[in-house]
Amino acid sequence: MWNILNGPGSTPPRGGPTWKQFLSVQVEQIAVVDFLHVDTVNLRRLCALIMLEHGSRRAHLLGVTANPAGPWITQPPVTSC
Repeated sequence: MWNILNGPGSTPPRGGPTWKQFLSVQVEQIAVVDFLHVDTVNLRRLCALIMLEHGSRRAHLLGVTANPAGPWITQPPVTSC
């Protein structure tokens, strides 16, 4: 089976950039959004939505709530970055 998958002519040669080259060109456009929880001094749990910009390594706080209901999670209150 290995010979069939890696034999001659199994895949055509790629003509584009490598994955590392692609990521280095796109680094300014890559962002990650994540939910996390924060435990306060009063032992309250708050849920936060943050966005991390990969190129500038900046973090943006998009919203915080104590009760993350369905509408807040699907359409969070986004502030200007």
